[in-house]
Amino acid sequence: MPQAAVASVVATYEMSPSSDTDDGAALEGICTVLDQRLSALSAVADAVAALSCEALKADVTAAFAWVSTVSADGSSSDKDIVAVVSDFKVLLKDSKLTVKQLLHDNPSITFIPPFHGHLRSVARSVRLELKSSSARTWSMKLAAVVSSLELPLLNVGEASLGRAELCLLASSLLECFKSKAAGWPDLDAIQDIVKSSRAAHLRKDYVKAVNDVCDLCDLVRKSLSWEALTAFVSLEGSELLEKSRGTFKAEGSEGNAKPDKKREKKKKITGKGTTDLIQFIKEELQLETTEGVEISTSVEKWAQGFLSLFDPNDPRFESLLDKVKEIVDSNESRRLPKLPKGTRDFAKEQMAVRDKAFKTITDVFKRHGAMALDTPAFELRETLMGKYGEDSKLVYDLADQGGELCSLRYDLTVPFARYVAMNGITSMKRYQIGKVHRRDNPSKGRYREFYQCDFDIAGDYKTVAPDSEVVKILTELLDELNIGDYEIKLNHRKLLDGILNFCGVPTEKFRTICSSIDKLDKLSFEQIKREMVDEKGLDVETANKIGTFVKQRGRPLELLAELQQGGSEFLEEDPAFSALNEMDMLFKCLESAGCIDKVVLDLSLARGLDYYTGVIFEAVFKGATQVGSIAAGGRYDDLIGMFGTKKVPAVGVSLGIERVFTIMEQQLQKDQNQAIRATETQIQVSVLSADLLPLAFKLASACWNARISAEYMVHKQIMKHINRAIELRIPFMVIAGKDEIEKGVVKLKDVVANKEEEVPSSDFFKALKREEVTLSDFAEELIARLRSMSS
Repeated sequence: MPQAAVASVVATYEMSPSSDTDDGAALEGICTVLDQRLSALSAVADAVAALSCEALKADVTAAFAWVSTVSADGSSSDKDIVAVVSDFKVLLKDSKLTVKQLLHDNPSITFIPPFHGHLRSVARSVRLELKSSSARTWSMKLAAVVSSLELPLLNVGEASLGRAELCLLASSLLECFKSKAAGWPDLDAIQDIVKSSRAAHLRKDYVKAVNDVCDLCDLVRKSLSWEALTAFVSLEGSELLEKSRGTFKAEGSEGNAKPDKKREKKKKITGKGTTDLIQFIKEELQLETTEGVEISTSVEKWAQGFLSLFDPNDPRFESLLDKVKEIVDSNESRRLPKLPKGTRDFAKEQMAVRDKAFKTITDVFKRHGAMALDTPAFELRETLMGKYGEDSKLVYDLADQGGELCSLRYDLTVPFARYVAMNGITSMKRYQIGKVHRRDNPSKGRYREFYQCDFDIAGDYKTVAPDSEVVKILTELLDELNIGDYEIKLNHRKLLDGILNFCGVPTEKFRTICSSIDKLDKLSFEQIKREMVDEKGLDVETANKIGTFVKQRGRPLELLAELQQGGSEFLEEDPAFSALNEMDMLFKCLESAGCIDKVVLDLSLARGLDYYTGVIFEAVFKGATQVGSIAAGGRYDDLIGMFGTKKVPAVGVSLGIERVFTIMEQQLQKDQNQAIRATETQIQVSVLSADLLPLAFKLASACWNARISAEYMVHKQIMKHINRAIELRIPFMVIAGKDEIEKGVVKLKDVVANKEEEVPSSDFFKALKREEVTLSDFAEELIARLRSMSS
């Protein structure tokens, strides 16, 4: 929508009579305008505040020091706070003004990052809600999201006016502003409109409430325009008003002001970004003065110019936005690159943990006879759609390439089913470790790109043997990864269907009600009940009846026996009856395998994916680290047949390795106080002169040829070598310098024991040339030498 149409659109919605039927449309229209204004406001707020900081000589390094405690990998608001500080670094690069210990503890300076960052974060929430397909039908929800803008806008507006007032006090050139320049913003007006918006929201006049927020956004923008003017005049006023200095008469002063020769000689050096912005303002507004013209006349002219420049209806405002974006994005001091939301890098220590975990997982899978399989990172969109229920909205779609619509794989199960169907396979045990992608809302322990480790058994076995083996495999994985205490919640989809049918839920609502029940681990039943009744159309009696079942959880064999008690009407439900029989055999198998104590029968477990048809389970970590579900799986007998081929029953488990990594890293670093070793290097070859580089290669190659992990280092200072070995926890060192070469020896050092001895070079090479030499052989020989030396 063009900026020139903003005022007329708002006026139209203000004048139109509101009704329950048109509130959604009115809100959507006003919010579109508001979204546009918020984008503009966020873009210029940082640039204006940077000008003020320079005008006030505020030490932003000291003022923003607290932001170093905020994580760029934290919440959305935290990331925006860090981004604001990053933008300031760009705008103020090379500034000689923002380095003094002045005003850095003033709230209007110190709180720039949280105020501006919070506004960015909430504005983005409004934009996302507006883009939602249900926005038109959710007036209350949309208005609630918009109302969350009140406090961020109020904070930004108050701080902006605070900095403008400080600029007035800091410069004698600005003493006549409030008396000579009309339109100075009123803080009371900003606070009044916030009160008006809140009152309208309380009486459910959502159009009025949202419209008030739109007006509030305008008032804050005007505050920023005045702040920009005061900062600009404080920085550039002396130079621009030089012609009229003879007629300038500051309030309370006698006679005419005289030029400050010291000020003329001392050049103000502003930041590279703010310098570009100041130059743009000068050129855009054509600021100049005429000799003999009073300063008040110039002030009034400049005030009109700034208000016009910051007016969204003025064509020059788009140029201002473009300039600010250009400065922030293209300044010499470019911001550090950052990761997309919901992704992570694995540093060397984390890679060591990951490799160890993958080896353990792969060993367990192979122990059970599984064969490795890999599938593409993306599939045809039609392959993935219709398999995940409500979660299908989280599938990452790719742009049309060569006439094919593709999506990144959401999990490894559907690609496996596609592979089995496409190749006519009727029986297979397979494992796969690969990355999957979900357009989820990232939070602690949740990512948009992450590894899954899958084990699946496909084939018609006529028994619950595959189901039992898959659960057993899950216990082996979690035990051998040594993550600590956990439990496996288990249920049966047919049992859940029997419960819903018995309670009177229509068949077409089974899956959507299951998705509500599955949230019981995060929400109370009363919250779930409201969702089932208010949003999904169940009557209260049916919802209460469901509650009597899904609240039950306990030891598998004991709770199963209660459910199997004779005379119960529930047993007449055929799906439930067959499910109880299957679980009876499953639990007996798990008891025989010695892992039943890790399993809990939980009737609230539903698993939201549509393709599950039988046993379903989910592993939850019970330690201090809150990561949620760490593994899940179940039986999916119809999925393979959905690809138009023969129906092949299957069951599988998927381990969410990212959360397991988090647990393992914290346990190694805190609980067990162990340092994570990032390298498997066993010997560090250290030579003390660049001339001896060929010798370093000779010694290192002898280790490599003997299949021993080794590295070499060339440096004249021996402590550099030792410190590196200690840092990387390399146990042994082979040291050679010119003295050792002359004597025909090398020094062997046990880094942990801090002992060393000299051995003939020939003995070293001879030891490594032995057939089937192992590190343990060499280590034992070395330790024996060291022990004999110390004795």
